[in-house]
Amino acid sequence: MNRDLTAHDVIVAGIALASGLLAALVLRVVLRWLAERARRTKWEGDDIIVDVLRTLAPWSAVAGGVGAAAAALPLTHSVGHVVNEVLTTFVILTATVTAARVIGGLVRTVAQSRSGVAGSATIFVNITRIAVMAMGFLVVLQTLGISIAPLLTALGVGGLAIALALKDTLANLFAGVHILVSRTVQPGDYIRLSSGEEGYVVDVNWRNTVVEQLNNNRVILPNAKLAGTNMTNFTRPEQKLSVTVQVGVAYDSDLEQVERVTVEVAEGVMKEVAGAVPDHEPAVRFHTFGESRIGFTVILGVGEFSDKWRIKHEFVKRLHRRYRAEGIRIPVPERTVSLRQGGEAVIPHPRVPLDAVQEHSGPTV
Repeated sequence: MNRDLTAHDVIVAGIALASGLLAALVLRVVLRWLAERARRTKWEGDDIIVDVLRTLAPWSAVAGGVGAAAAALPLTHSVGHVVNEVLTTFVILTATVTAARVIGGLVRTVAQSRSGVAGSATIFVNITRIAVMAMGFLVVLQTLGISIAPLLTALGVGGLAIALALKDTLANLFAGVHILVSRTVQPGDYIRLSSGEEGYVVDVNWRNTVVEQLNNNRVILPNAKLAGTNMTNFTRPEQKLSVTVQVGVAYDSDLEQVERVTVEVAEGVMKEVAGAVPDHEPAVRFHTFGESRIGFTVILGVGEFSDKWRIKHEFVKRLHRRYRAEGIRIPVPERTVSLRQGGEAVIPHPRVPLDAVQEHSGPTV
């Protein structure tokens, strides 16, 4: 038979509960101080350890204080058993939530380090957290004396029906996993689809891939569609790339001078403009005898795809200014026109700009 509750029991239980709360407060302060010190070190392991303890240790101290207080009280066997199970379940759930957050953070860190960008692939993080939470839930059921074998059997049977009902969702899920595992696309890559959309991959989640365009609009693509479409990745296998600028000069130009001046301008752009590749050697390649000019291509190097607009902009401005200073002429399209009068005589007409005769021809700059 249980004895009656006395003032001594209440005092002891109060002391135990207060001790647990005080220990939790002290642990919280100490671990906050340790977290600040851990951030200053290069090793990331101490940050993870302190992060786990900051959540688990204070709540465990509180649970311990409550358990000690319950042990000091003259509770019946059934009530004491219920209290112990509740406290055990509370500690397990706290540890599960903490483990899910920490392991999810580790997966995020590994994904970022493997892709070399600051983006986050939340599909792996979400799958990891769900798996950890599911295991914690099964441990709680087993701790409470509930057999999990029937539950696992039911999940196996019901999984087929769920898979059929969520066919499209699961297709996007596995397509997203395939995209990230195969490393064809990673967060931070600049891509262009065959349908015309292009931009930076911001995230790959369990259903969609988020692409942010240069105008800050976002395109949401189902993972299955991204995996099944033609796509150009401008970031892989190397982020640096070459861009070309088409130029044309008059036939009476000294091509040696044109090449020398153009290369000098291009080298200046490579060394002085942000986003260019300083050690890139610009190239000039003449390729076309056009109707009014000799056409050539200038090959420049840029650090990433979005830098090419700035590089081209600055190069065209500087090249135009330098050509004017050097006396190198970029002609407008021209054509020799012959006029017939009365259907007999042929009168050669001087070369005139095309806009004077409303005709168009030749390549554009």
